[in-house]
Amino acid sequence: QVQLVESGGGLVQPGESLRLSCAASRSGFSFETMGWYRQAPGKQREMVATAKRYGSRMYADSVKGRFTLLRDNVKNTVDLQMNSLKFEDTAVYFCYAEVSGTAYWGQGTQVTVSS
Repeated sequence: QVQLVESGGGLVQPGESLRLSCAASRSGFSFETMGWYRQAPGKQREMVATAKRYGSRMYADSVKGRFTLLRDNVKNTVDLQMNSLKFEDTAVYFCYAEVSGTAYWGQGTQVTVSS
């Protein structure tokens, strides 16, 4: 059983930064893809940023230039550095990992951007 443990959510003001962290509870897994999704109230879950194990990163257009995905293949961790946060970034953020067609999700961490 793989668990993804998230941390780092919270309440920030527009323009501020926040870093989300996610660690897989089980070592030895070579996740093909790791990343972050988010779900705002009344909206569908959407991809924020993902990274293949030895490949390029993908970012949602809405976060390009502001968010950076940091993946550590040895530690099986994936962090999301979020800068210049906007009101519309408010959502529950979910860590995601996939291996051999099986997807794993974290429990979600709330990010609220408010003045």
